[in-house]
Amino acid sequence: MIRFYTWPTPNGFKISIMLEETGLDYEIIPVDIRKGDQFDPEFLKISPNNKMPAIVDTDGPDGPDGPGGPGGPGGPGGAPYSLFESGAILMYLAEKTGRFMPTETAARFTVVQWLMFQMGGVGPMLGQTHHFRHYAPEPVPYAIERYTKETGRLYGVLDRRLGESEYLAGEYSIADMATFPWLRSWERQGQNLDDFPNVKRWFDIIGARPPVVRALQHLQEHQSKGPLDEKAREMMFGDIQYRRK
Repeated sequence: MIRFYTWPTPNGFKISIMLEETGLDYEIIPVDIRKGDQFDPEFLKISPNNKMPAIVDTDGPDGPDGPGGPGGPGGPGGAPYSLFESGAILMYLAEKTGRFMPTETAARFTVVQWLMFQMGGVGPMLGQTHHFRHYAPEPVPYAIERYTKETGRLYGVLDRRLGESEYLAGEYSIADMATFPWLRSWERQGQNLDDFPNVKRWFDIIGARPPVVRALQHLQEHQSKGPLDEKAREMMFGDIQYRRK
């Protein structure tokens, strides 16, 4: 059983997609970032950076169903194992199930490099674009222009790659699962998918996959309603420091 601590954000959708694609048994535990659930001391034991998503695998790495079971190193055990950082979680689940990340070195690192491209580029830059275009307390023209242009550049990188390959790493993989949710808000990022035909083709194919449809639906059931008030803004974007009691 995977205990899945999450909220409907691109990083949360990544893991939801992987769980649906692999058919792993999981339980969604909402972490309402508008209410400050990410600062709960119990959650911080799992995710010390106070970010979601995070998971607890009740059949951990040494268990018969984990990376330490058949097909992986280690022996019997199965102690619960917690993990934070969405990229690490995707790699862990790929190794646990033996799916969506090859074992052969060259093919494996093709997946890893495009996963890192998402983690180091697509996520942070598109996130900043989204923030300054829609959530900043007052407009910052320089930031809006800078991040919108960088977002367009990254879309261009993806478009060139997807003109060479059906998916980012050749075959459908965790690299695609990681990147797809970040492009769902392309309009709010100041982009037009028609300008990136290879991205659009890839985006439509992934968005039509039944596990992806289910993953998005399951998390959207927890979507916050109504405008972002000042308390919620402070919880999401304020300079809040966790202090051990």
